[in-house]
Amino acid sequence: MELAVTDPWDRLQAQVVACRRCSRLVAWRERVGRERKAAHRDETYWARPVPALGDAGARVLVLGLAPGAHGANRTGRMFTGDACSDWLMASLHRTGFASHGTSQRPDDGLELTDLAVTGAVRCAPPGNKPTPSEIAACAPYFHRELALLPRLAVVVALGGVAWLAYLRWAAGQGVTLRPRPRFGHGVVVGAGLPHTLIGSYHPSQLNTRTGRLTEAMTDAVFRDAARLAGGGAGG
Repeated sequence: MELAVTDPWDRLQAQVVACRRCSRLVAWRERVGRERKAAHRDETYWARPVPALGDAGARVLVLGLAPGAHGANRTGRMFTGDACSDWLMASLHRTGFASHGTSQRPDDGLELTDLAVTGAVRCAPPGNKPTPSEIAACAPYFHRELALLPRLAVVVALGGVAWLAYLRWAAGQGVTLRPRPRFGHGVVVGAGLPHTLIGSYHPSQLNTRTGRLTEAMTDAVFRDAARLAGGGAGG
């Protein structure tokens, strides 16, 4: 995958891809890329940090946790190549943000409208659990992305880690809400923050297979995001 470096957004994504700050994450993502999952044993894994998906014109930003070991860590594109990815893209397609409802390969023609996708951590972590120090080390990339999204109005946080990552950024901007808003699916926090923040359960199989997260619940979040961003996609 080649990344253009013609503007600040693309230059930042190129810096993300080249990052080797966290030795544990570097070792893990590369180990997964060598050992591979049986279903993908003949593929070449990306095995690097994963850049954001979308562009700097987005009014809605989806903030996830980290790349899946055999999803984005394999394909090199955020929320691409596993069941979690298809769940998210199916909802984005139904609500008008994505050109189609699956996300399996970087060359599948997927296009996003008015929406970008990034992660609090950009390397696949062991057990899908980054450490606090790894989250902190990766935070500057997410913070710089926020600065490069001039039209951004809504941040959808997929899970509690992403929720806290956004609130920590806001605190760094001098905005600290008391009491601190608690994460919950469908919780909307608008007053006092630089952007409207919406919580959503992460579309992990742990949530989707157990019924904790349904398609209707996911769609409701993105319909709210479209409405609060001022219409457009999904509206």
